[in-house]
Amino acid sequence: MLNNQTMTTLTDLGLKGMADAFREQLESVQYLELSFEERFAMLVDREAMDREARRLATRLRAAKLRHQASIEDLDFHTPRGLERSMIMGFSSSHWVDAHQNILVTGPTGIGKSYLGCALAYAGIRSGHSALYRRAPALFADLAIARGDGRYLKVLQSLSRAEILVIDDFGLTPLTGSEPSDLLEVLEDRSERKSTIVTSQLPVDSWHEALGDPTLSDAVLDRLLCNAHIIQMNGTSMRTKKS
Repeated sequence: MLNNQTMTTLTDLGLKGMADAFREQLESVQYLELSFEERFAMLVDREAMDREARRLATRLRAAKLRHQASIEDLDFHTPRGLERSMIMGFSSSHWVDAHQNILVTGPTGIGKSYLGCALAYAGIRSGHSALYRRAPALFADLAIARGDGRYLKVLQSLSRAEILVIDDFGLTPLTGSEPSDLLEVLEDRSERKSTIVTSQLPVDSWHEALGDPTLSDAVLDRLLCNAHIIQMNGTSMRTKKS
């Protein structure tokens, strides 16, 4: 009776991990050989792991990543210009702590979006927040927000993410307010947060895609400062799978 009450109290206090571990200890004789201190330490460790798992799940939901991807699952056997040691080095998320950007370029179907999501997931797993947006949808949302008075609010929400993934940049040349919108997004993040950009265009073609020379210089200055460039090449992975 007392044990049931204890488990109920732990659950009511939001200590679900500890309650589950306590139940397991009661149901297995192997724990009887352990001291009170050892058993209690196991309860605390279980609660800590349970809380971190819930925080990770929350960060993943908020990120809205396009792919469930991890660096460990990347295909390094297919020639795509990926240097294993370089890519695996990003798993520590040191680049997020240093507020560095990662720019991924390559032909369609080569796996740029998957890699971008894998890099973001590495950061999420290390405790950082992230947000995934396709460039066309991002610009459309900013245009709508500009018209209904939410522009600053949307910019603030983008700036809060420690890792922002902008996927499919430059599919079409930027027009209207899009170059200035991108500059506003990057200005809030420059040397404070990390941005991942994927594009079919090589980086040296981005200036032309951005249009306005002055805005192009400002955007590229913020993107290229402290950036890693990953240039992928090879045959479409979609073609191989089909």
